[in-house]
Amino acid sequence: MSTVKRLVVVILFDGVDLLDVTGPPEVFSLLQREVDDATGYHVVLAAETMDPVTTSAGVRVLPDTTFQEVSVRSIDTLMVPGSVEVDDQRRVHAITDPTVVAWVKTLAGRTRRVTSVCVGAHILAAAGLLDGKRATTHWSTAQQLAADHPSIEVDADPIFIRDHDVWTGAGISACLDLSLALVADDFGEATALRVARQLVMYLKRPSGQSQFSVPLEPVSTTRRIEDLRHYITRNINEQLTVADLATHVHVSERQLTRIFKTELGMTPAAYIESARVEVARNQLESTDVTLERIASTCGFNTTDTLIRAFRRQLNTTPTEYRNRFRHSIGEGVNSPGVAGAAKRQRPAGA
Repeated sequence: MSTVKRLVVVILFDGVDLLDVTGPPEVFSLLQREVDDATGYHVVLAAETMDPVTTSAGVRVLPDTTFQEVSVRSIDTLMVPGSVEVDDQRRVHAITDPTVVAWVKTLAGRTRRVTSVCVGAHILAAAGLLDGKRATTHWSTAQQLAADHPSIEVDADPIFIRDHDVWTGAGISACLDLSLALVADDFGEATALRVARQLVMYLKRPSGQSQFSVPLEPVSTTRRIEDLRHYITRNINEQLTVADLATHVHVSERQLTRIFKTELGMTPAAYIESARVEVARNQLESTDVTLERIASTCGFNTTDTLIRAFRRQLNTTPTEYRNRFRHSIGEGVNSPGVAGAAKRQRPAGA
């Protein structure tokens, strides 16, 4: 008896993020080591033509088929990766090619489940496939997705979100988490966990898992804010009151608050807390210093204040964060698989 194929179509186009394309097929391939029978997965890379596609990393990839050819087949899973451009101020913007959007909309009609990887959510959104749904994407373009598509409930925190037959994934390395979730949906949690071990992943993160990043701000457009950001970083262990910051840049406290809300979308106090959590997070990952010491060096003063800030910013505690993401100094691991996963699970740009 021939094996029923689960046709997985990965969309290709120039400028696509390479890991978005190669990560999911690796997960499906490793699954075969963990099951006795054939999985039925058959992954193909589809593009508009059969010409090589140049990814954002500069690596050229050869398509297996064209959009036209695959449009007459029954597709099990459609995977849509994304692409971004970065402006001269290092701001990230998701790109959507109208031709790719049109083909994704067509192919989705022949697909059991549709998924996006990272900023591929913008392509699904442009195709109308996320209207009225809850979705996620890489945190750096979440505001863009929400602004461009008000009908979508954008949640930038989870690693991935499933809304019926549409799945959206977060930051680039989250393509592995999303793919593992698809495997779990098809073959069960225990099998997906075995594949996670093959990938040397610390764990298979659930959909509700936070991206564990503190996106401190969109890049500011004024030198005054840039100066303040650097001043805050240099003096992170000091009191850093609004009055101090206002004096530093020679403005009133009210004007300072207005500048922060306009440039960074938050109050000075919220920004300072985010900056302190970011510094504390790095110390938790790379050192063995006590929470008391981290609280002091990051300007929290007490461990209770540190803990409350972590709960607000990351929905976890400093101890839980360290246990999950700690990588030992001078060695590869602190416990099996933790170090590599800690590096891999942090979103790009975090």
